[in-house]
This record gives sequence, structure tokens and C-alpha cells, in this order.
Amino acid sequence: MTSATVSPQASPADAPRPEKPGADEGRIGLRANLRHVGALVRRNALQIKQDPESMMDALLMPIIFTLLFVYVFGGAIAGSADRDLYTNYLMPGMMAMMGMNIAMAVGTGINEDFRKGVMDRFRSMPIARSSVLVAKVVVEIGRMLIAIVVLLTVGFLVGLDIDGRWLEMLAAIGLTTVFGASLVWIFMLLGLTMRTAQAVQGVSFLVLMPLQFGSSVFVPTETMPGWLEAFTDVNPLTHVADASRGLMLGEGAIAGPALWTVVWAVGLTAVTAPVAIAKFRKKT
Repeated sequence: MTSATVSPQASPADAPRPEKPGADEGRIGLRANLRHVGALVRRNALQIKQDPESMMDALLMPIIFTLLFVYVFGGAIAGSADRDLYTNYLMPGMMAMMGMNIAMAVGTGINEDFRKGVMDRFRSMPIARSSVLVAKVVVEIGRMLIAIVVLLTVGFLVGLDIDGRWLEMLAAIGLTTVFGASLVWIFMLLGLTMRTAQAVQGVSFLVLMPLQFGSSVFVPTETMPGWLEAFTDVNPLTHVADASRGLMLGEGAIAGPALWTVVWAVGLTAVTAPVAIAKFRKKT
């Protein structure tokens, strides 16, 4: 007579439980995190390749703005004879403005990705939540550099002269890009906070316009009323524009504005990046 061996049945409490999305995020190492960022950057780049119209702002906006301000406002501000002088003054500041305009587009983009369910799919994957947003920052930095290259190319065609200060120009591009990357976190946070892409765009313009025109990007601040000049003195765009102008043209202080630019960039990133990542985890 044989005896049958009965295996003990596993209780529901002993059954393996599916891990929550992102539960292992804290155990993801740096190498895996970088690999995730690279894969997401590639995904975003392929998305741009499939939709080249998404690069229209980076390619056309620098051309339109340069021609508009140099030929429409340049003659009125500096006189037709001194238009080249105004072009030299304008272009370093326009680099800072390009960074801000490119960064603004990421807010509406991330808001639409949530509406379409793309971000929900990413959050269901075993990847670090920060990698999704970091990949966005990397792609936007690439778009900024393309916009700045187009801007400077048009600037040289219409009279920009940096007198051989090529290394200094590269330093100005790097400084502008660092500041622009910090702005991407702000607009991503707006995109994660606002309910619709239209709301993101509206709030972004409310932030954008005073910062751009209340700065030294277009005209020297000495011509402004005292209360407005006080605002321009603390406006980060003024620091970026003045630092880039000093590097590219050798006019004005460099160390002070450059230091303030780095302080603003680090401060904005340190404040907004953790909040944006936390908002990304919780957004429904």
C-alpha cells in the first residue's frame, strides 16, 4: 500500500505580491539610471524625427526674432547708421531669451503626454521616476543648442562681430545653456501642476514677458524708470545677458553676472527639480 504525499497548499498570504510601479526605484543604481535616461532620450529624439514640425520653434524663432529686432527696432533704437552696434548688443541677450522660449515648450509637452497616457505607461515600468524628467531636460538642452547656433548664424549674417572671441563665445553658450536647463525644470513643474496645456501656455507667457522685457536683453537698463531698473538688477535674464555680452564683446563686467547666473541656475534647479519629480510620482 502506497501512501500519497500531499503538498501543503500555499496560503494567500504566502503568495508573491506584485510590486508596485516604482517600488524598486530606490535600488536602481547609477549605471542603470543612466541607461534609462539614454533610452528615454533616444525615444524623445525618435519622436522628434517622426514629427519634425516640433523643431519649428528652435529653427524659425531665432531667425524671425533676429530679423524683427534688428531691422524693425534696431533702426529706431540705435539709428540706421549704428544698426551693427545694436546687433552686437542684442545677440548675446537673445541667446538667453532663446533658452527661455525653448524651455517654455516642454511644459505644454509634458502636460499633453499625461493627457494621452504616455506618462502613466512610463510610471508602470521599473525605472527611476527622475529618469523620465532628466531625459526631457537633456533633449531640451539639445534643442536649445540648435536654436542658439541658428541664432548666432543669422546674427553673423546681419552684422554681429565678436572680434575673434570664439572661445569666449563658447563659454557664453555654455553659461546660457546651464541657465536654460534650470528653466526647463520650472516649466516642467508648471506642466505637471496645471490641468490643461492651454493653462500651462498662458501662465508661461505671464512669467516670460516681464522677465524678457524687464531686463537688459533689448536695451540698456539705464534708460528705464528707477522702479523698473531695480527689477532688472535682480532679474536673472539680465545677469545672463550681461555675462554673455561681456564674454562675446569684451564689454562690461563678466565675473559678477556669470556668478549670479550660476547661482540662479543652481538655486532654481535645487528648488524645482525635487518638487517636479515628486509631483510626477503623484500626478494622476
